[in-house]
Amino acid sequence: MSDLSLPQAIDNIYTSINNDNEEIDLHIAALKAAMAKEGVKEAVFEPSKLAQSNRQGRKIMQSYFKKKGVAVAFSKAD
Repeated sequence: MSDLSLPQAIDNIYTSINNDNEEIDLHIAALKAAMAKEGVKEAVFEPSKLAQSNRQGRKIMQSYFKKKGVAVAFSKAD
């Protein structure tokens, strides 16, 4: 699974979140590997694609991903 591109890994995270966090830890590990492969230090997510896009939901996501070693940022809503 480490051969995923960064956009593919992020799409898998969106899918997992929308499927009640199904296999989220596996997808976070794949995301972390894709980030390392592409030299990216922070994964950027679009709040509109999240199940819980409010501030509390975003902070929970950031905290959980940080525990797994992935820095998360959110794109600005236009």
